[in-house]
Amino acid sequence: MLDPDDCINETCPWSGKPVAADSLMEFNGDVVGFCNPGCRDKFAAALDHFARASETKTTGQS
Repeated sequence: MLDPDDCINETCPWSGKPVAADSLMEFNGDVVGFCNPGCRDKFAAALDHFARASETKTTGQS
């Protein structure tokens, strides 16, 4: 379980609202917080999208 005390940010990068304890995720070895699970999930989906786009570019697939 991720600890809010380890969070590197105090406000949600999407909304600017305070970080909530139930909306944390690990990113590049750091704990990043969001104001709600929806913002956290939106961030995770964006990461996945860009990872897939990068893989497609690397392999030359479209």
